[in-house]
Amino acid sequence: MTRFSEQELRAQLKPYSKNAFVAFFQKIWRGWLSAWYGFADKHPTLSNIIYMVFFFIVFSEGVTIWQYVVMTFLPYAFAGLNTGAWGWPNVPVPAAGGQPYMIFGDVQGLGYFIAFELAVFTAQCINFPLQRNITYRSHGNPWYQAMWYFIGWVLVSVFVNAIWGICNVFFVHWGWPDAVTGLIKTVLTGGVSMVIFFFIFLVIFPDNNKVLKKAQAKYEKLVAAKAPKEKIAKAEKALKIAQDKADRSNSEKEYHQALSLCNAKILKYFASVNEQNEAAAACEEARRALESAKEQNAGNLAKKIDAYARAEKEADLARAREESSYCAACASIDTRDEKLAVYRGVMERLGLKVK
Repeated sequence: MTRFSEQELRAQLKPYSKNAFVAFFQKIWRGWLSAWYGFADKHPTLSNIIYMVFFFIVFSEGVTIWQYVVMTFLPYAFAGLNTGAWGWPNVPVPAAGGQPYMIFGDVQGLGYFIAFELAVFTAQCINFPLQRNITYRSHGNPWYQAMWYFIGWVLVSVFVNAIWGICNVFFVHWGWPDAVTGLIKTVLTGGVSMVIFFFIFLVIFPDNNKVLKKAQAKYEKLVAAKAPKEKIAKAEKALKIAQDKADRSNSEKEYHQALSLCNAKILKYFASVNEQNEAAAACEEARRALESAKEQNAGNLAKKIDAYARAEKEADLARAREESSYCAACASIDTRDEKLAVYRGVMERLGLKVK
């Protein structure tokens, strides 16, 4: 383990903002990262599931809110096109007083339908890169993934519109206000879409390690079965591609995790230094109080002896914690540098730049 001076440790830290308000949230964020990566280090599988579900829900709900905000104002821009029910199949529903049922279109008119589709489309334009790059950390072909995402969005839209078509005819028949039905439509269609898209994302943004495992198994099976050379060569090529993607994902993830842990360990060390200084000061104060009590032959001498003993013990523990956190901080820098070297090596091998 490399030993670092206090100045070298401080130099490793990214300084807090000079703005007190920003610095406050930076401290909270760094503390959270420290706790999270500590948990992730002990429970890698569970932490990965929590991470994926959390960001998936946050981004999905975020774009749903965006969609609702857009639908609050955008329909007014196309109000002139709302000359009557427009769309397909435009079949009257007797139970709703003859209000037409729509899958593609809207009973309120073409303008409302255009506004809704624009709101949904812009929401997906926001959702796709966030889910791809943050939630699933995918390194697949973005154009290929975007194509399948678009196809999935069209199919899901048809499905949720079919459901909404039934609900909407009754809302219109009952005379519910647009603000209420707009909110219900956003929550209903957004909620159903979110559940379906979770499984779609698992297909278009597959886990690179699982893909590698399958590619390895397929290659070994073909080799064991003495398959034609063409098939083996094709499987070997697919295996190499899967290995490259897995190496990139794993090295990138491990480096960023090591980077955050390093920062957290160094911060913990300096916190332990402050604690040790406070404990040492308290011990010195207790010692002086004891010496004063001895000189004055005070009646509470036993209490002063006991207080000094406790303060001395706490100071010893604080020194031990400081030394332990110092060793952990130094080791975390070594680990971070090792992970960075691996990450750079992988990226250079793939002809890519380190982020």
